[in-house]
Amino acid sequence: MPKDTAKGGNCPDCSRINEVISRVGDRWSVLIVISLARYETLRFNELKRHLGISQRMLSLTLRELERDGLVHREYYPTIPPKVEYSLTDLGQSFREPVETLGLWALNNLPNIDAARETYDLENPTKASA
Repeated sequence: MPKDTAKGGNCPDCSRINEVISRVGDRWSVLIVISLARYETLRFNELKRHLGISQRMLSLTLRELERDGLVHREYYPTIPPKVEYSLTDLGQSFREPVETLGLWALNNLPNIDAARETYDLENPTKASA
């Protein structure tokens, strides 16, 4: 029986890895990084439109990405105020794995849809649970 790796057995850094992956691996963080990687600099409302995300969720996610050092926020004291977001060097280093994940998802959508359909047909009481 393997040791409980979350408590420092075979993987003393697992809790820290989990902390990072939980933060940067959530759906909105991934989509924000992909968008900023593609367009380099975007204003808040541009990101909101591109992603179809609520204002509150976008604000929270951008704040966390900025705190983690992945996103740079540039404020311009104009009327109306202008705020732009871009990836930091650390965010740029995260670009390749995130884009790879995004491409994998796009390339495998037909396979995932087929697997879901098969599962739902074989498990009608569990479908959409």
